[in-house]
Amino acid sequence: MSETPARKLPKAQRREQLLDIAQTIVREQGTDALTLGYVAERAGVSKPIAYEHFKTRSGLLIALYEQIDARQVQALLEALKRTRKRLEDVARVMSAAYMHCCTSAGPEWHAITAALKGDEEMESFHRALLDSYVAIYREALAPYSDLKKDALHLRCVGIIGAAEAISRDMLRGLVDEATAAETLASLIVSWLSRKA
Repeated sequence: MSETPARKLPKAQRREQLLDIAQTIVREQGTDALTLGYVAERAGVSKPIAYEHFKTRSGLLIALYEQIDARQVQALLEALKRTRKRLEDVARVMSAAYMHCCTSAGPEWHAITAALKGDEEMESFHRALLDSYVAIYREALAPYSDLKKDALHLRCVGIIGAAEAISRDMLRGLVDEATAAETLASLIVSWLSRKA
């Protein structure tokens, strides 16, 4: 059964519709149920339309992740513009933005992340995405640390890894959002305050 009547939409709107439907499928049924054919069926369009937009299942998963990620990065950058220029405040804002994104994106974010580990195209995309997070964190934190560039880079790699692990526990209900954000912020302050 289609979610919307099949009608001619501009390409950008059709893509957004397909992504919204794909996210709903992941939320309701998990990533295993996500196929381009199923997305097309739920949208009330032919399979070639879904393939035209995403080419492969990997392409669809990547597009879903990019959509969620773009919101997270935008929220973080906006929050950083408004924050006081002290390490503790920047760490608090970064951590709160990360954890809030996880809760607002929901468990499908981690499901999509896990599904991205399925083939080389997705692995390559995921590595590039993690590298971009590290670069954003490194740039935001550099003014508050006298660590050498390589040492700061490694600490930011660790921060991203810690953020992923803490957010998984938060989504499993083992820790609340405020405690998760506070814990990550304390790690950032601690790791950036030490010399390398």
